[in-house]
Amino acid sequence: MRLGILHHPKIEASQPLAREIADWLTARGHEVWVGSSWDADAIQRQLERLDILVTLGGDGTLLRAGRATASDHVPILGVNMGRLGFVAEVQPAEWEEAMTRVLAGDYWVEKRLMLQVEVWRGAELIADGLEALNEVVVSRGALARVVRITAEVNGGRITTYVADGVIVSTPTGSTAYALAAGGPILPPELRNILLLPIAPHLSLARPLVLDRGAIVTLTVQTDHVAILTVDGQFLIDLDDGDRVIATASPHLAEFIRLQPRSYFYRTLMERLRLTI
Repeated sequence: MRLGILHHPKIEASQPLAREIADWLTARGHEVWVGSSWDADAIQRQLERLDILVTLGGDGTLLRAGRATASDHVPILGVNMGRLGFVAEVQPAEWEEAMTRVLAGDYWVEKRLMLQVEVWRGAELIADGLEALNEVVVSRGALARVVRITAEVNGGRITTYVADGVIVSTPTGSTAYALAAGGPILPPELRNILLLPIAPHLSLARPLVLDRGAIVTLTVQTDHVAILTVDGQFLIDLDDGDRVIATASPHLAEFIRLQPRSYFYRTLMERLRLTI
């Protein structure tokens, strides 16, 4: 088996742990590649040769890895070295037991919806090929002024939001920015899309859960710069009249799970420091 291990360049402890895991795997006859989670080009060159990818970092590392591996169907085992770790499966002290089970095939693969995004300026396509595992956000820029964003679903107008912005979220993203904005929590294997405004002013404030095949179009109305962010990691300036179209990606992010299939709610409560 050939495995990849990604360490986080800003988490010092992740690099020696990556070497420790790599030595352990090599001693058992497996081929191992070790790289930085920020080196997108190197990851892409390795993907078609990998059976499993192990990530050492936080949720941001898993978002990058999920986007990178989805089209190649490489499952990811997340070792949490960040803060919350909503998506990660194991803690650093558990890695040896986890890897023993993975190598024995004692796991299941959870597949999560991703979004794909296009940006149109009139008849010109100014950005495409963007994918999100968490969310797509159209929001105001540096100025503390609301934007008007007309939302359409499947070609039919829903409303015009007057707000700081609008979030189009996957179920994975429902525990991220969308949760902070007052949205519902969706189980991770749903294929529905969540639409909700950020700090709406005298406009629709309720979040909407859309069907799995929904096409969401957000048209910006502003006399200043608005912005598009994708998973909080890509940023595009938007002008008045620009359209952002978000749909379900044909690719699904794949995560290795060692816990029972009912794990999500227990883990959620632990992460939120609540009790059932």
